[in-house]
Amino acid sequence: MQRTNALGRTSYYVLAGGLAILFLVPLIWTGYASVAPQGATAQQDGFGFGNYQTLMDYNAGLPRYLWNSTLVSGLTVLFTLVLSMLGGYAFARFKFWGKDTLFLVTIAILMVPYSTLLIPLYIMLGDLGLRNSLLGLAMVLTLYQLPFAVFMMRISFEAIPKEIEESAMVDGCGSFRVLTRIMVFGVAPGLITVGLFSFLAAWNDFIAPLILISDAESAPLPLAIATLRQQSMGSIDFGATQAGVVVMALPCLILFVALQRHYVRGFMSGAIKG
Repeated sequence: MQRTNALGRTSYYVLAGGLAILFLVPLIWTGYASVAPQGATAQQDGFGFGNYQTLMDYNAGLPRYLWNSTLVSGLTVLFTLVLSMLGGYAFARFKFWGKDTLFLVTIAILMVPYSTLLIPLYIMLGDLGLRNSLLGLAMVLTLYQLPFAVFMMRISFEAIPKEIEESAMVDGCGSFRVLTRIMVFGVAPGLITVGLFSFLAAWNDFIAPLILISDAESAPLPLAIATLRQQSMGSIDFGATQAGVVVMALPCLILFVALQRHYVRGFMSGAIKG
């Protein structure tokens, strides 16, 4: 029995180590390539940060593009958390006609390729005066995240015993106060999971900014890097591109490592209920 357990643990560690190496090697190579000497780049002699300087000085500048991406991602996370929390609580606790049908329709939106919705959304944003706007872009990215976010928040609320909510209502709390004063703390792992997903999707999205943003100074970081990589005569500045990938990846890695415990708990919150 002990030999079987040891063999199982060894197999687990070997598999986990192999997967870790598989995912880490491209990231390590990208970081190395961003500072290594390469021809036709700003870093041709020795190791250094010439490629990062090229990225820093490109058009409106790296700080401007970082601010644009941070603003869009922050608004997307805020909108997604508020709307999914309200929607998930309604689906989990309230009874109304057509609830299950409406929930299925909401989840079915996940099967629609979001790129097919960009042209209608482009026209709608133009009618609202939000075309070429970071606020309009954040609203579109929120739309993409809501189906999964509502599903995630529904199962998070359903995992909380109803007795907690009922005891608060006996003490005089209304539904909204119960949600904001009590329930929100119970579904914190689910909120963190939804927020992390929303941030990663908004931070790395390229298609929506490409269609909706035409002003170079309003471009988020992925769109700026895509335009930076194309140089004269059709050549590609691989060094500056790799530097841009490193800058884009760092916030995602830091957030995921910092929140991974809550991320796992958020996914497991509805496991017992299910």
